[in-house]
This record gives sequence, structure tokens and C-alpha cells, in this order.
Amino acid sequence: MTKLLVRISEQSRQFSETEKKISDYILNHAELIPNMTTKELATKADVSEASVTRFVKKIGVGSFKTFKITLAKEMAVKESFITDFSILQKKDTPYEMFQKVVHVNKNAIDMTMESLDKKELEAAVEAIKGAKKLVFYGVGGSAIAAQDAVVKFAKLGFEVEFNMDFHYMLSRIPYLNENDVFIAISMSGKTKDVLDMMHVAKSYGAKIIAITNLDKSPLYKKADIRLATPTVEADFRIASIASRMTQLTVIDTLYVSIFNQIGERMLDKFHAARDHVIRLRR
Repeated sequence: MTKLLVRISEQSRQFSETEKKISDYILNHAELIPNMTTKELATKADVSEASVTRFVKKIGVGSFKTFKITLAKEMAVKESFITDFSILQKKDTPYEMFQKVVHVNKNAIDMTMESLDKKELEAAVEAIKGAKKLVFYGVGGSAIAAQDAVVKFAKLGFEVEFNMDFHYMLSRIPYLNENDVFIAISMSGKTKDVLDMMHVAKSYGAKIIAITNLDKSPLYKKADIRLATPTVEADFRIASIASRMTQLTVIDTLYVSIFNQIGERMLDKFHAARDHVIRLRR
């Protein structure tokens, strides 16, 4: 619970019935408040807009706008995630869950701006641009990011590969050399299959780029280039949501960076592909 929410909770005994309605809604739906207007909060709490304005002043905040900004900043530091099993503790409407998912994903992207090192990103772009072959590998939720990367970089004419079958991928790794890049994707940086594949790729001379959390994990330590993502989810979770968003953001950044540098000579290929899609569309 953030400092602002703790303050509200501690003062709850002093609140009137109307103020209690407002405080209860804020405490139970804190993730939604930064995106709400005074009118929306008043409607949700079944009070008047004037009551909302008086409430924030009573807890020592000058205006509802300041209240929202302060709460958003505090929640960005101490995030309440929706991807663990605490989601079962209260039943929200689908639209409220949608708002929470948007909030968590937006916050994860904002945190990625802080975790990603500029020099490491530039080094990754240079390595990929000069590579003969790109191999992406991730399992579970990270496999989605790897598959997305294959589709994107294939459009740029790269020889690129990913397969979820571990043994198939092992049969492809011996064809790598010092001109190739192996991009390992793992939130924890501890996934055995990813680490094993990375070690084999490294033994054949491939440059290793890791897309992994900022924690000093085995993958982080062994990689040549580290594209660090923030820790936005625990390992024990209901699904990869925010962590997948950070991985996809890094993949998109690599893709548009490479396209920005070499895209001009690909334009005729892009137009030709688009023409084929339109002609063959069913």
C-alpha cells in the first residue's frame, strides 16, 4: 500500500459516511483512480463531485488532480500487480479489469525506459544489423516474443529462426558462427532450456544478446549484450502479462531501429509483399 493509501486507511475512523464511501472505493480500486475524473469517482462511490473535492482536501491534498498525480507516482514505485493470485481476493467487472491491465502494462513500459541501457541497446542494434543469421529463443511466455521477432526480422530479409522444439533448435545451433547472433529471451534469466541453448550457441562463436530482467541472473552474466527489462512480475503468477509487454517493447525497438537504418533498400520488397497480400487475400 502506498503512503497516500496508508494515510486514507489510517484516517478512515474519522470519516463521515459519505467520506467512507469515497475512501472505500479508492482503497479497493486504487489502480483506476489516476485515470478517473472527479465526476467518474463520484459516480462510482455514489457521492457528489463536491464531496470528492472536499475529501482530498481533508486528507491534506490541494486538489483531485494533485491527488491523482501523487497516487500514480507512488503506485509506479510500489506496484500492485494483477498477475498473481491476489486477483481472487476481490471481484471486479470486466471493464475494471481492463483498466487495471492497461495501467499495469503502461507502467511496465515506463519502467523499461529506466532499465534499458542506451549503450547496450546501440550495441545490440549494431550486432543484429551486421549478422548473417539471427536465432531467437525463449520458452513459455517468452516464446511469444521470440515468435514475434522472427516475423518482424524476416520482413527485413534476415535469415532468422525460432522453434519451440528444444531438440530441433539444438540441431540448428551447430550451424552458427561468429557472424551470427543468438537472442535469448527469459524474464528470470534462469530458465534451464534457454541457458543450455545459450551456452551451446556461445560455444560456436555466436554473439549472445539477452533480453532479461535487470537482476544479475545467470543469463544476464553470460550474455555479451544485455537488454535489461524491469522486474514487473513474480515467477509464480497466473500468466505472463506485464513481463511479455516489456519483452515485446524491446523487440519492437530493435526492429524499428534496424528498419530505420536499412529500410530504404527494403521498400520495394515491402511493397511487393503488400501487393501479394492484397492479390491473394481470401
